[in-house]
Amino acid sequence: MEAYRSLQSIKDGLKRGELTLSALVEGYLARMEATRDLNIYVEVFAAEAKARAKTLDEQYAKDPAGAGPLHGLVVSIKDVICYAGHQVTGGSKILEGFRSLFSSTAVERLLNAGAIILGRVNCDEFAMGSTNETSVYGPTRHGADPSKIPGGSSGASAVSVQTGTCLASLGSDTGGSVRQPAAFCGVVGFKPSYGRISRHGLLAYGSSFDQIGILAHHVEDVAKVLECIAGPDAYDSTAIPDPPEAYSSSLAFQGPARIAYLDTAINHPNLDPGVRNRSLHLIGWLREAGHTVEEVSFEYLDYLIPAYYVLTTAEASSNLSRYDGMRFGYRSKEAGSLEATYKKSRTEGFGREVKRRIMLGAFVLSSGYYDAYYSRAQKVRRLIRDRTEAILKEYDFILMPTAPGTAWNLGESLEDPVTMYLADVFTVQANMAGIPAIALPAGLHENGLPIGIQFMAGFGQEGRLLAFGHYFQNHYPVPDAETDR
Repeated sequence: MEAYRSLQSIKDGLKRGELTLSALVEGYLARMEATRDLNIYVEVFAAEAKARAKTLDEQYAKDPAGAGPLHGLVVSIKDVICYAGHQVTGGSKILEGFRSLFSSTAVERLLNAGAIILGRVNCDEFAMGSTNETSVYGPTRHGADPSKIPGGSSGASAVSVQTGTCLASLGSDTGGSVRQPAAFCGVVGFKPSYGRISRHGLLAYGSSFDQIGILAHHVEDVAKVLECIAGPDAYDSTAIPDPPEAYSSSLAFQGPARIAYLDTAINHPNLDPGVRNRSLHLIGWLREAGHTVEEVSFEYLDYLIPAYYVLTTAEASSNLSRYDGMRFGYRSKEAGSLEATYKKSRTEGFGREVKRRIMLGAFVLSSGYYDAYYSRAQKVRRLIRDRTEAILKEYDFILMPTAPGTAWNLGESLEDPVTMYLADVFTVQANMAGIPAIALPAGLHENGLPIGIQFMAGFGQEGRLLAFGHYFQNHYPVPDAETDR
């Protein structure tokens, strides 16, 4: 089967009669089988996907004009997104065997728009990680180099798109979990404004940070998915009440743009020289293309990671208290009392990284430490948000590297969690401020691995951000690693 990389190419093939959804699904399943060693999927809905493809083919043959806007889209979903009648485990033993009683709003809207869901993909346990190594199912490997991590926590979502086992994937982004793996795997990763996509049916990690995100090869496909799954939702009081825009029909960027880049980011001591050079090359190209690109001060960069991890671990310790071995999921067979059931089930059911974050969160919320940590981190978050908003009042976008470097070796950060946490230094700002951000492929590093660049926009400015991302993806002449040394 031809390797389709855009929804429009699939729609064109269907229209010409050169392709059917049944053949498309079979092709993806064959590709999935060929990449089993990467450990991308934890469950494949093969029979269900084939049956849905057949039904949609029959409907299309009778009434092509009645096909949904996402007719032809074959998608994977991260194992933190509920799909009625299917397992959802968050990559954790604690939810072993649990089947969701309902579908997330995002999944319902995907299906209503004509998409086919092919399976659920691996992730860091409860989305806590930056490497996709903390899952109970084992690590997912990078599609270009299986000795490397794909990023996380939506690493398998990125690899599922990267390796052509689906056209797009839904992930979740709490502090960069869509954008960082997208950058590592050379695909597009998009996180909308907080509340743009309903969180109903998304397993909670940090409720004031979590947001469902989209991964695909092209910005145009991200826009098509977003306009179908975004919008108000009675099941989520934090969802933005405004209806979504027609993002995919508004991708003609009206420029030039005013773009800021942060002095503390581009000069960060941990930034890989190859990534810095690519960022500077890109800045130069933007200026030559007629855009205004200026350096601005941002004095809070070193406070992003500490404040983020204080706040998210606090929220995680609260959210994960519901997994107790009593009502659903894993229950220890060794427990002989009520108290032992709680202790043993949680001890055996949660992995090391999740337990670490639960304990950190319980500590920062505890009596005597609440004001010193949690309360102070909330104040820092407000300062970060205010400064970010001030920058975006003067500029259309903020440009930053997506990650300090490229994908590293499997196992490299497991014994040093701080190193893993610091990998989020450029992505957590968008979540702290609740603004949209997009990671775009920017070519290859001299080590042969993908580099990603990131743009952020003001709250609610998804349309303009996607239009600029579309412009960038279609016009930026990606250099080889030698030309920007």
